Amino acid sequence: MIVALKNIIDYRELIATLAWKGVVVRYKQAYLGLLWTVAKPLMLMLIFTLLRSIIGFDSGGVPYPVLAFCALMPWTFFQESASEGINSVVGNAHLIRKIYFPREVLPLTAVVTKLVEFAINFAILLGLMAYFNVLPGTQALWVPALLAYTILASLALSLLGAAINVYYRDVGQMMPVLLSLLMYLSPVIYPLHLVQQKLLVQRAAGDWSELFYTIYTANPLAGIIDAFQRVLLKNQPPDMHAMLPGIVVVALLLPVSYVLFKRAEADFADVI
Repeated sequence: MIVALKNIIDYRELIATLAWKGVVVRYKQAYLGLLWTVAKPLMLMLIFTLLRSIIGFDSGGVPYPVLAFCALMPWTFFQESASEGINSVVGNAHLIRKIYFPREVLPLTAVVTKLVEFAINFAILLGLMAYFNVLPGTQALWVPALLAYTILASLALSLLGAAINVYYRDVGQMMPVLLSLLMYLSPVIYPLHLVQQKLLVQRAAGDWSELFYTIYTANPLAGIIDAFQRVLLKNQPPDMHAMLPGIVVVALLLPVSYVLFKRAEADFADVI
């Protein structure tokens, strides 16, 4: 991992150039430009709000549109950065064949590019919070750390997926579908406290309740989404009990993904 950090520092100008190119190319031929960035989370927020009005679950005293958009903000960042990161090596085959540079630059660039969209969605969230009179407090200072954790979770999946996708292209096609399904196993539509109430309070799974809760929170997005909602909407610190299983998963998966990626990169130019 020290080598990875050194490569990032040494090739920071290349990362910045590729990231800027990615942003420009993405919106150059789009007449609505960055409006497409906010269309997806806003439409999902409206759909989820409609569903909630029918199902009627408790939103914990927070206006549901704000709660839903606060969940969609990190989720959308993770989903799109991971999806593009997995396809980043195959999508830049022309560069890989021509010049040498550390190939992990490509998944990293895909993630960095999505920070622009995250910033736009964050600004929209602040607007929604102002409209519903939900004011952030001092706990909002956790946001940079939570964003950094989300980036690491995205990279853990992107590095592994990008390496496999070079040899098995179905991975790049399959991953967006799997990530979309993962949304329903994350507290995006519903808040995490409903899961805690069912498993930890009501013990809906009996003696297996704690194990099922640990498995559920091993999904890093469970703790990340809940933490964003806590620090921004409730002025509460992150629930470390909910975040710990996901942190362990990312801490184990990220170095393994990097090692496998570096072992595979020597053959990228030949296979692509």
